[in-house]
Amino acid sequence: MSRLQIPKAMYTSIRVHGEETYPHECCGVLLGHATPEGWSVATAVRAGNTRTDSAHNRYQIAPIELVKIQREAHRQGLDIAGFYHSHPDHPAQWSSTDFAEAHWIGCSYVITEVAQGKARVTNSFHLAGKTEEDKRFEPETIAISE
Repeated sequence: MSRLQIPKAMYTSIRVHGEETYPHECCGVLLGHATPEGWSVATAVRAGNTRTDSAHNRYQIAPIELVKIQREAHRQGLDIAGFYHSHPDHPAQWSSTDFAEAHWIGCSYVITEVAQGKARVTNSFHLAGKTEEDKRFEPETIAISE
């Protein structure tokens, strides 16, 4: 099982972001370095949820915003380690839409359940596989550091 290493302040920030956007989904990008165990997150960048049709249960990061985040990450010597979003009043498990829209193989996908406006459970899933045809989500451990 892979492991996502994340500083406590960033983990807390992701959960607070979900509370702030409730009852809509929040979203953002995790930047860091690959390690033999998984990803080590250096920073989390908030992104705007551009979904206007169903922001309460879907998210989308505008391509132009993602390119800007990726360029800034490169400038800092970091890689896109993954993405995070919230599930308002829904479990912290990936949905069929989450899976269909996940294309960054090798990255982590962090989901926080926000129940009645309060962050509850946060889980992470590693998008494993080699191609779109054989991709799969595998649960991964979240290791919170001080």
